[in-house]
Amino acid sequence: MRRLIRAAILTLLVLLAAPYGLALLYGAGHPISTLMVWRWLTGSTVTREWVDIERIAPALPRTVVASEDAKFCSHRGIDWDSVRDVIDDLQDGGEVSRGGSTITQQVAKNLFLWPGRSVVRKALEFPLALWIDLVLSKQRILELYLNIAEWGPDGQFGAEAGAAYAFGRPAAQLTPQEAALMAAILPNPRIRSARKPGPGVRRLAATYVARAKSAELQQCWRENSGS
Repeated sequence: MRRLIRAAILTLLVLLAAPYGLALLYGAGHPISTLMVWRWLTGSTVTREWVDIERIAPALPRTVVASEDAKFCSHRGIDWDSVRDVIDDLQDGGEVSRGGSTITQQVAKNLFLWPGRSVVRKALEFPLALWIDLVLSKQRILELYLNIAEWGPDGQFGAEAGAAYAFGRPAAQLTPQEAALMAAILPNPRIRSARKPGPGVRRLAATYVARAKSAELQQCWRENSGS
């Protein structure tokens, strides 16, 4: 019995440590998400073509940062102000719409964890996000996110597949308005559509276009893209 317990504990420790080792390797290569793996295992469609961030229209990463994580360049993996806001909302009995997750947290979840909301997943996600921010550059984290995010209703993952599905063109040719429409359907691409956007998606897109032009985000982009 003791051997079984020790083996179980050792297996658990290995599983917990594995993402930290893999994160070190993900400074290069074309990683896939756990959701992509799950769809493959269940026989569902997966469409993903990796595209380096230099080959993505600059409007898309800028607008995604503006919509998903405005403090992406200044935080170290977790936006503690947003976390406090979420906690305050929960304590006041309010609803939480976006969850307060940074892009780095979403990368940690998509690469190593599972969808949905749970205390256990968040407990695993927080230290992973801190580690990923420590060992990977901001540009690489954003590149990973743009290539593993779900961007369509039928297994379209990554900016290239999302742009092809919504607009019939590669991610390199997206206009600022098209990029904003893609940002506006996150994180619900099965409900929202950039291909046939409703009034709500259009309103969000207009807001994100304006946010992407802010001086803070322009400086963020220059510092982390070398341009």
